[in-house]
Amino acid sequence: MSSNISAKLVKELRDKTGAGMMDCKKALEDAGGDLEEATKALRTKGLADAAKRAGREANEGLIDSYIHAGGKVGVLIEVNCETDFVARTDEFKAFVHDIALHIAALKPRFVTVADVPEEYVASEKAIYEAQAQDIPEHARERAIEGKLKKHLASICLMEQEYVRDQGEKKPRTIEDLRVEATSSLGENVSIRRFVVFELGQ
Repeated sequence: MSSNISAKLVKELRDKTGAGMMDCKKALEDAGGDLEEATKALRTKGLADAAKRAGREANEGLIDSYIHAGGKVGVLIEVNCETDFVARTDEFKAFVHDIALHIAALKPRFVTVADVPEEYVASEKAIYEAQAQDIPEHARERAIEGKLKKHLASICLMEQEYVRDQGEKKPRTIEDLRVEATSSLGENVSIRRFVVFELGQ
């Protein structure tokens, strides 16, 4: 370990990003011990690595369940990876369970924005258009699109801020977590589907 990069700092960066220990050490050395800069560098690298893996088929994985609030809310989720070997690792299992917990807490309705039916988007847009009549015409369309984007981000899993990061200065989205998992595990990781059960609904 480099004299000015402590094992504690490397561990903190690993916990924050999910990257490998050697990657964390190198990122901290390159960033002169600056945790924020090292985090940024690893996220950029993770995005690049994940983009390369995105086209690879992910047909293995796990179905997991999470029961919340004393049996009042339940989640079933399917998360895919490329090999059974990775699916059996503690890291992959923990990732799947964390996502299930997040879903139980924030109850998204869709996995991605692309999954939202066109009729739903059109209906929401019509509501925002009606609400925007008092906004000057030159700014109206941008205001409507901004509201629509914010609403879709609130109901789509991949766009949501991770529940355990809420209140942080730079909260990660679920897509950020997926990219980190893809980078750390070395395989394409894909959240395929989920269902939420609420007692009495």
